[in-house]
Amino acid sequence: MNIEGNKIIVNQAKGDVISFLTSVENFEKLMPEGAKFEVLGDDIFLFALKGMPEIKLRLQEQTEDKVILGAASDKLPFTLTADLKEIETTKTEAQLSFEGQFNPMMAMMVKGPITKFVGQLSEKLALI
Repeated sequence: MNIEGNKIIVNQAKGDVISFLTSVENFEKLMPEGAKFEVLGDDIFLFALKGMPEIKLRLQEQTEDKVILGAASDKLPFTLTADLKEIETTKTEAQLSFEGQFNPMMAMMVKGPITKFVGQLSEKLALI
């Protein structure tokens, strides 16, 4: 299952956006209201959305154009990727995408909430 968020413009330099996204404690600022959030280490955090189980995300990869977070558990393998493109020195285009390996029943159940979640993260990222 692959879900792509809308492309957004962040009024920050690309390097600043990468720094923001690679500091896992900053994800608390992007979480929807009412979400549980806890930093578990330098590269891992836990979050839970209403009606969904707790999920641990770990920083997996960082390049000059991309930040990838992945599930810390093999039970629900997925990644959350931020693709970044410099537009101007102080403007960055960002697009979040979610890719997960779920059985058809699970995919049907989580597609709506995850699509909404990716949209909410994108909206808040545009405001940093």
